[in-house]
Amino acid sequence: MADSKAITTRADDFSAWYNDVIMRAELADYSPVRGCMVIRPNGYAIWEQMQAALDRMFKDTGHQNAYFPLFIPQSFLAKEAQHVEGFAPETAVVTRGGGKELDEPLVVRPTSETIIYAMYAKWIQSWRDLPVLINQWANVVRWELRTRLFLRTTEFLWQEGHTAHATEAEAEAETLLILGVYRQFMEEWMAMPVIIGPKTESERFAGALRTYACEALMQDNKALQAGTSHNLGQNFAKAFGVEFQTAEGGLEHVWSTSWGVSTRLVGGLIMTHSDDKGLVCPPRLAQWQVVIVPIWRSDDEREQTCAAAAVMMKDLRGAGIRVTTDLRDMKPGAKYYEWEARGAPFRLELGPRDLANQSVMLARRLGGKEAVPMAGLAVRLQQEMATMQQALFDAAKARQAAATLRGPRSKQEFIDFIEGNGGFVYAGWCGDPAVEAEIKEQTKATIRCLPMPEFRSPEAPTTCIWTGRPATVEAVWARAY
Repeated sequence: MADSKAITTRADDFSAWYNDVIMRAELADYSPVRGCMVIRPNGYAIWEQMQAALDRMFKDTGHQNAYFPLFIPQSFLAKEAQHVEGFAPETAVVTRGGGKELDEPLVVRPTSETIIYAMYAKWIQSWRDLPVLINQWANVVRWELRTRLFLRTTEFLWQEGHTAHATEAEAEAETLLILGVYRQFMEEWMAMPVIIGPKTESERFAGALRTYACEALMQDNKALQAGTSHNLGQNFAKAFGVEFQTAEGGLEHVWSTSWGVSTRLVGGLIMTHSDDKGLVCPPRLAQWQVVIVPIWRSDDEREQTCAAAAVMMKDLRGAGIRVTTDLRDMKPGAKYYEWEARGAPFRLELGPRDLANQSVMLARRLGGKEAVPMAGLAVRLQQEMATMQQALFDAAKARQAAATLRGPRSKQEFIDFIEGNGGFVYAGWCGDPAVEAEIKEQTKATIRCLPMPEFRSPEAPTTCIWTGRPATVEAVWARAY
């Protein structure tokens, strides 16, 4: 049973509110191992829904699942200089096994590029072997100093795609294809609007030519990097000797990509939609889209309403709706309170009077109750779910727009916005990494991405917001998780 402790309000302390929602909804808990979390059934069910949806999308675009080892020879990381430099501070290393010192230390995977390309070097011989389109669902370990449930933990769950192609153009197309898949999933399934675009050189993945990101804005107006897709060029192929014979008979290194999203998405879902009552979960990702609560005052009424609930649940499941019935011997009000905190999109209250009227009381997580006929209930619920899914997206989109500043007129306006309520700032940048670093140092804001054309401002900025020099590009800044 969920903790009855009141949830801290978002206005009082957003960070405490976030943790309270997770605890009250029983999504996760702290592990005895520092920096790690235990994902509880309620939280893992959301991840399973995410995983199922993404897995279908990957397979629909031609990808297959495989699995690679958890342990990576330490020497593999050293083969790609940028990669080892980027991940060395975060690696966990095994030096003993079976009671003996290992001949070579093994790194617990922080990501799998190196071991996968060692295998691709064995598997890829000819242009006929390309493209290789592989994804794996796995856990990874990054030795984080400051952790937060779902958002940043020492061990986390994710998927990582790794593909090999014959040309740079094919690799770039793959990178952008997956970026589009991520955006579609985040907007259509999570109801979480994102902006997409390439990262700056200082923010790109270690060892990549280009990194593209999906950036979302949470209710506290901080950005969350929700997913990334990397064009790795030929860097890893050259480091691991992944070559293929071309159709013309020559020898070339493959062009490769990698891309991933993680259980961080669950944190993004929480911070995008939830309220001071607890979790709000989009219907498409909810473990239980509908919860039936039979109501009784006597043994006879209990038998009657529970039997009717069983029939109703069977009918709704037959229509493809994820539904459960709460048969616990508790007061109905306590059940309502708990399911609200757990984020169930809809609740059906079923008592003797409802049975007599051939109706059921429909309670919406976003507010509002009404009696609806039992006849055609599944169709009505499908409509209600579609309405709620769209309403969540529209509300998040409106919040993002309200917390976006385009074309600040001065450096001071930029600073005041970031240090005030915050949000996304679209402004010109001269392209100088030193300026990027200075802005980060002074404001704690980073360039989240260089927005793709559909997200850019109607008029391209002509001057850098920080230096007044000519702008080479429009950038989006925000403080971020």
